[in-house]
Amino acid sequence: MLEDHPHSSSRQKRSTLRYVVPALVALPFLALAAAVVLVVSSRAAIRVGSESLARVTLPTGGGTITRVVVVGGREQQIVPVNLRDRQIWPATKLAPGEHLAIQVTIRRPGWIAWLTGANEQVQLTETTPVARPVSTFITRKTGSPLQVSFRQPVALLGYGNVGAELTPHVLRSPARTVVLDEGAQAGSAQLAVAARAWERPTTTEVTWFPQGAGATVVASPAPGSRITPTTPITLTFSKPVSSVLRGGQPPLLPRGAGVWQTLNSRTIRFEPRGYGYGLGASVQVSLPAGVHLVGGTARGSDPVGQWTVPDGSTLALQELLSQLGYLPVTFTPSNGSSVLAGSVAAEEALAQNPPQGTFSWRYPNTPQRLKALWAPGAYGELTKGAVMAFEEAQGLTTDGIAGPDVWKALVNAAANDQKSTFGYTFVMVSEQQPETIKVWHNGQIVVQGLANTGIPQSPTATGTYAVYEHIPVGTMSGTNPNGTPYHDTGIPWISYFNGGDALHGFIRASYGFPQSLGCVEMPYSEAAQVYPYTPIGTIVNIVS
Repeated sequence: MLEDHPHSSSRQKRSTLRYVVPALVALPFLALAAAVVLVVSSRAAIRVGSESLARVTLPTGGGTITRVVVVGGREQQIVPVNLRDRQIWPATKLAPGEHLAIQVTIRRPGWIAWLTGANEQVQLTETTPVARPVSTFITRKTGSPLQVSFRQPVALLGYGNVGAELTPHVLRSPARTVVLDEGAQAGSAQLAVAARAWERPTTTEVTWFPQGAGATVVASPAPGSRITPTTPITLTFSKPVSSVLRGGQPPLLPRGAGVWQTLNSRTIRFEPRGYGYGLGASVQVSLPAGVHLVGGTARGSDPVGQWTVPDGSTLALQELLSQLGYLPVTFTPSNGSSVLAGSVAAEEALAQNPPQGTFSWRYPNTPQRLKALWAPGAYGELTKGAVMAFEEAQGLTTDGIAGPDVWKALVNAAANDQKSTFGYTFVMVSEQQPETIKVWHNGQIVVQGLANTGIPQSPTATGTYAVYEHIPVGTMSGTNPNGTPYHDTGIPWISYFNGGDALHGFIRASYGFPQSLGCVEMPYSEAAQVYPYTPIGTIVNIVS
């Protein structure tokens, strides 16, 4: 049996301490070394931000962001940005789908810079997100809200009628699905959306249809709208176009205004060409029976969409007629340009939105009686006569009405600088005895002499009239005041201006006092001189 040695326990303790104490002393150094390794090996990071452009993570040990450079666009220009809480925000609106290169420089703290380097750079290439709807064709259940879903959350949204100017608003929080406040079961809306609040919104059009087996068509612009001569008309179908139209195209009036184009399997668009529909036109599109055209009307069993193109304004009409030489005034736009724009589209635009400017008298010695008749913006007899003169020059019906055919011809003449070469005539008849006629043309009296007007039983009406018929010789028939008929053949140099009243030659023993049945009679020689100056559209002014 062995006995415990009195000094063995002490020796064991000293032996253990010999190993433990150095280990304990080494631990802080090991921890420090590990920390140094961690700091040295740690690097900054940059990633795409959930709402910002990018987010920067600083390396272990900290640091300061000293420089941020963002380059983007086709020309690789510097994009101004702001830095907030290590997040990079654009200082200007960026386009969706824009490619960006981001470089961030970080300065390490001085206590570690000697080991890790003073500066560190991180880079990121990014494409700004594009907000796209899952589908632009939506089936809306009866009684359900109209919902539009997007492929990624959107932060900005604005919507309204197609073609309207939209103002996007920032949503409370980005959302993949938005609800539009639309009551109609079918229709179209234009959306302005952006995936980020700092993006420029893009517009897209969505069309919704009711559930059901029948085909529904939504037109844009909506039927009943006022359009321009060059406004495209888009038809969006709830079913493939080929199955609804069976390979055909919808008839459109006026014919020859343009062509149909297929945009996709459900959408076709009519693109106007040349003069388009024309000013003052009524536009109609017909669809097969059984198709529901939203906002359309019925013509028999066929649904019809109708649109109207407004006439050009009276002021624009006067501006064009004056520039083409059919009025005794000239027009000078305020900006110094010409209303003869040189293209059909430009002329049609000016016809609906005439430029500001001033009218001035074209010729010297303009009679006060003529000046008193001129009223810019009002469709008076001077304007009517100018339209008639233009119609006569263009081979159109001389009714003095600026309808679609007149506007089309007027726009063409303006675009091609087809000016009148005749000049301007104003005929003044006075019933003060001795009765006279004076013919003013291009600034001077070219013919004057005695004339006869109507007797009291059949007077010549005073006022202002445009010549509507111009013939070298004709027959005049009617009833005398006593009830007996008359039938005068071979009447020369006739210019009708008011019903049966006309300027013409007639043989009388004398002239200068009432003798006719309403006409303005002149000697043959005098009437022959007057006749060349009084074509259709000439203004005749008769005063008592």
